[in-house]
Amino acid sequence: MATGIRDKVAIIGMGCTKFGERWDANGEDLLVEAFEECLADSGLEKKDIEAAWFGTCLEEINVGKTGMPLSTTLRLPMIPVTRVENYCATGTEAFRGACYAVASGAYDICLAQGLEKLKDTGYGGLPNPGSGAGTLTWQWWPNISAPGCFAQLASAYAAKYKVSDRDLKRAIAHVSVKSHANGALNPKAHLQKAVTEEQVMNSPIIAHPLGLFDCCGVSDGSACAIVTTPEIAKKMGRKKAEIISVKALQVALSSGQEVGYNEWDGEHFMTTSVCSTRAYKEAGIQDPRKEISMMEVHDCFSITELVTYEDLHISERGQAWKDSLNGVYDRDGEVPCQIDGGLKCFGHPIGASGLRMLYEMYLQLLGRADKRQLDNPKIGLTHNLGGFPFQNICAISIIGKYGE
Repeated sequence: MATGIRDKVAIIGMGCTKFGERWDANGEDLLVEAFEECLADSGLEKKDIEAAWFGTCLEEINVGKTGMPLSTTLRLPMIPVTRVENYCATGTEAFRGACYAVASGAYDICLAQGLEKLKDTGYGGLPNPGSGAGTLTWQWWPNISAPGCFAQLASAYAAKYKVSDRDLKRAIAHVSVKSHANGALNPKAHLQKAVTEEQVMNSPIIAHPLGLFDCCGVSDGSACAIVTTPEIAKKMGRKKAEIISVKALQVALSSGQEVGYNEWDGEHFMTTSVCSTRAYKEAGIQDPRKEISMMEVHDCFSITELVTYEDLHISERGQAWKDSLNGVYDRDGEVPCQIDGGLKCFGHPIGASGLRMLYEMYLQLLGRADKRQLDNPKIGLTHNLGGFPFQNICAISIIGKYGE
């Protein structure tokens, strides 16, 4: 019987660029910026890396379909590089590939890196005719917008749990206010300015009830991790308290049940509910509300974060809006969420986001998060959600101190 990945893989180095409108750098520059920090953090040399996984989603106009841009840009030592893509879970998918390779015993030391340069590719940035997001988008999704789809999620949630329009708006506004307060403390965030509930509530409506401050932005960025086994980390001189290990890695994709079998009311994500249950079992977590120290979740829209609290089985069904208003997920709350500012303040360079989330959890666990530092966190969870409410991908990572 499969036993999972718990404590079989250790993160020994991570790096992350500043996210934002990086007109000062091309994709290769961002890869190098994140990798140099990661390599220095690990104490290794490039020759020690035995295999790599490269995650990028929409950036084929500059990066292409192979892993070669990573190997040539970083001058990796003639090693295998696998290019992966899985919608918004792409960065976590690269991490999963590297971790499984180490856990299997195939390699001792592996690299996972994610990149997206959206501002240059016509995805909310400079017009670039012909690049777009692919032929599937133009042929199959001509009348779908992301804000519109997630606004329907908000409406379905309010209808099912009989939440008034004002209460829901205040709850999702608090999600954004909390994230901006955290992002204001993070020099690598795209947006570094606190906002008030009044500003969020009075911002222009994009798709009711979602306003401007309920939507994450478009950014460029890269993040990466180097992984090995805990035993090798010890041989490298790492003390037990310095070894951050992987407790669980799970991915779930829509099967059609959401819309095909009338099993879904449109107010949550079935993939996240299933994926988190599997992840908790793998990590040995019995009560996530008590055992999860902190989270980075996929807040492409504030309502997405709100319903995710419930899909992660931390808030009870229909109660996340109250928990949000009561500060449960604030930096000084019961289960701090988006301590680095989240997608709301970093934007969402798709291939990099999953690893950027892990970067914050890694810093927090090592006590290196500066002004954002929490008091002695033990377990960190990251959550990616790709696609739309009716058809999506969920990826969850859980990391913590080795042996705890």
